[in-house]
Amino acid sequence: MANMGDKLFNVGKLVNTHGIRGEVKVVSQTDFPEVRFAEGSRLILVDPEKHVQVPVTVESARLHKNMYIVKLKEYDNINDVEKYKGWMLKVSEEHLIDLDEDEYYYHEIIGCRVITDEGKELGTITEILTPGANDVWVVKRPGGKQALLPVIDEVILKVDVPEKTVHVHIMEGLLD
Repeated sequence: MANMGDKLFNVGKLVNTHGIRGEVKVVSQTDFPEVRFAEGSRLILVDPEKHVQVPVTVESARLHKNMYIVKLKEYDNINDVEKYKGWMLKVSEEHLIDLDEDEYYYHEIIGCRVITDEGKELGTITEILTPGANDVWVVKRPGGKQALLPVIDEVILKVDVPEKTVHVHIMEGLLD
């Protein structure tokens, strides 16, 4: 059971039941759905209002129209899962995946200050876009302008999560 002190991270939102055998529809909010919804994955259902926590285990999951249909081991009947509509599925910090050195969780990047290789502070990362081949980090700059940084080795030089800073090289034309 997760200690109350454990940080919990969103995996998805349980939006509805599916069929009569206790399956649920989940809108994914994780970078790693194939891990989070894998058989045996241990998650925690959290009531957004009362913050009640119910530990659950994924029995199976499949992608269906941009949602995951998830079967939780603990429930076999629609009546048992009905009450969880609108609840969040979360994962405790201890079950986060160890990432490779150059990978980061979304929540670690948001809020980082961006500093150029000339030592200028550019702004703060406010969101992450995933349009295609590479992610794009949105930087809010003083004066409200946004900069879009492609997450490629030529631009992102160093990410320092403990310091909440990202060091970047601004290629020509990037800030126009």
